[in-house]
Amino acid sequence: MCIISFHLKNHPVYKLILIANRDEAYARPAEPLHWWEDAPHILGGRDVTAGGTWLGITEHGYLAALTNYRNPNEFKSNTYSRGDITRNFLENEPAVTEYLTRLQAEHQHYNGFNFIAGTVDDLYYYSQQKNSSMLIPAGTHSLSNASLNTPWPKVVKARTKLQKYVQQTSFLDKEVLFRQLQDEEKASKENLPDTGVGIELEEHLSPIFIRTAQYGTRSSTVLLVTHDNEVDMTERTFAAGAFQYDTHHSFTIQSKQ
Repeated sequence: MCIISFHLKNHPVYKLILIANRDEAYARPAEPLHWWEDAPHILGGRDVTAGGTWLGITEHGYLAALTNYRNPNEFKSNTYSRGDITRNFLENEPAVTEYLTRLQAEHQHYNGFNFIAGTVDDLYYYSQQKNSSMLIPAGTHSLSNASLNTPWPKVVKARTKLQKYVQQTSFLDKEVLFRQLQDEEKASKENLPDTGVGIELEEHLSPIFIRTAQYGTRSSTVLLVTHDNEVDMTERTFAAGAFQYDTHHSFTIQSKQ
């Protein structure tokens, strides 16, 4: 997952509005949005190779999402899959602060990542680079492959677009949100970050929606949760940048027994 934008609270209809693009190698197999057979309380897509997920929600309203931290100079082999972090949280539905404390003690076993976790009422952000966490305040936020709200051009654009839209209307049009996620405009070279991958690749990775020969946006997700705990989640799947199909699920969050 390479960009997640979300609006928490401060909206008349929705307590959570989250839109996200997952970017990955086209050859890496994945299952689309579904209720998992081996953990039937989890709704999310799934990485076939390692069994984890980039974004998921449970029937009890627990939510987890993850992005990689881009720094090729810090890449380590023989690490655990980062998708395990989201999967384990969703499977066990633990107290989020306790889970993040354990993650702080184990963070060196993973390559760089950012983690958003909690419930639809309260979300926390964990930065592996800083090895610290925080309760995310109400408002609009965006996360790519640096830190929360890092002013990369794509992050600023995504956050600004979502913030303007949610302030304009009560009932959101999912197609408007999907169009925000399909923005392929590249940032100007003078505004690109330097993450160690070279200027040409930085430019290819600078749009909200990425399309290269071997790597790009595999899916877009729109997740809406009302103040009445009604969940509406739609995933749009792409193949090498071309639309394939939508997968939609809706449910009412259940109290955890």
